[in-house]
Amino acid sequence: MTLSSSHDPTYFNYSYAVPFQEDYDRLRPLSYPMTDVFLICFSVVNPASFQNVREEWVPELQEYAPSVPYLLIGTQIDLRDDPKTIAKLNDMKEKPIPTEQGQKLAKEIGACCYVECSALTQKGLKTVFDEAIIAILTPKKKKGALKRRLGPRCINCCLI
Repeated sequence: MTLSSSHDPTYFNYSYAVPFQEDYDRLRPLSYPMTDVFLICFSVVNPASFQNVREEWVPELQEYAPSVPYLLIGTQIDLRDDPKTIAKLNDMKEKPIPTEQGQKLAKEIGACCYVECSALTQKGLKTVFDEAIIAILTPKKKKGALKRRLGPRCINCCLI
């Protein structure tokens, strides 16, 4: 399913970026109620952020928002082939996260999809938000999922 230009309903996108620091462990979940979709973001040039998806973010969402869909987003793809970035990663005996690894993780964690983007070049950004809207408009029924109240033409998105 793709969104065409003839798809004209208006949606309001309220996005919240939530920090990972331990200081916010008790505050973060307060922003989760009435969230329609989560964008779980990691940097493709930061393997630690990739690990945090499985170890921190997904367990937290499963605990506090089990019926809300989420997308896995690989960010900073413009740096994947950047010589300076690759050199820094090599110094730490690390490599950029390949697309296939992101796709595999998305499947393992039950994400709606995996999308890569770059804020610098804008590559993939439209796809990120199109997929978020699609995830909201075509919810998958989960066993035991709570019935959600969706405000008319309102999308609440939480970026983590």
